[in-house]
Amino acid sequence: MIVNEPVDTQVSLAHLHVRKIAPADLKEVLAKGLDDFMAMPTYSIFLIVIYPVVGLILLRLTFGYALLPIVFPLIAGFALLGPFAAIGLYEMSRRREQRLVASWNALDVFQMHRIRSIAILGAVLMGVFLAWLSVAMLIYENIFGNWTPATFTEFVLQVFTTPAGYTLIIAGCGAGFLFAVVAFAISVVSFPLLVDRDAGVALAVLTSIRAVTANPVTMALWGLIVVSALAVGFLPFLIGLSIVLPVLGHSTWHLYRKVVER
Repeated sequence: MIVNEPVDTQVSLAHLHVRKIAPADLKEVLAKGLDDFMAMPTYSIFLIVIYPVVGLILLRLTFGYALLPIVFPLIAGFALLGPFAAIGLYEMSRRREQRLVASWNALDVFQMHRIRSIAILGAVLMGVFLAWLSVAMLIYENIFGNWTPATFTEFVLQVFTTPAGYTLIIAGCGAGFLFAVVAFAISVVSFPLLVDRDAGVALAVLTSIRAVTANPVTMALWGLIVVSALAVGFLPFLIGLSIVLPVLGHSTWHLYRKVVER
């Protein structure tokens, strides 16, 4: 029998046990995420569709040639906000897991007693995103100065066929990797934890970091899976994210269940 029940809000603030998982467990995590999406595709797409829509708007606003150098950092950095964008998906997976009614009530996760912690952590991710954009522009200016490409083709040729372009790629990817590691470590299980329990921001972030350090190889592989999936989703003008992100969002919930003991 399917019933509505309140979210479990009781959690010991002293300690949350973090399990060690194997890379093979990620196959089960993805399978469950895909199963959730197939069971609730309409709700899932609705809850995440704002993500690619906003991405397209940002691309349109920055596609002047003067701002062309920031397009790639913008797309890459926008992925840092994915864990926050998937909040509703975590709640839907939680409800389905507990045989609760899966409906638009997934947005109930934004109740007053949860919204503060979720908003604070979301602001932290936004801060990481903005810091990444600032660093990316500094790197570009240090290498290319005030040069503005006259055409998209000219910009691509400068980046991929010149020593300065190779330096930009190496430095930009290196800096981006560091920002991605920080964002991943603090958010990989923290948002699902905040949806599941009244844990508080500090405990959620600490648990997420502990989950990464306890499972470095598995979490690195999960990060690679996420990046690869997002790259595929970005290709058809970001529209593919409407499928990729719900699957990743639901899968992240099941990853959280695997790593953090109930």
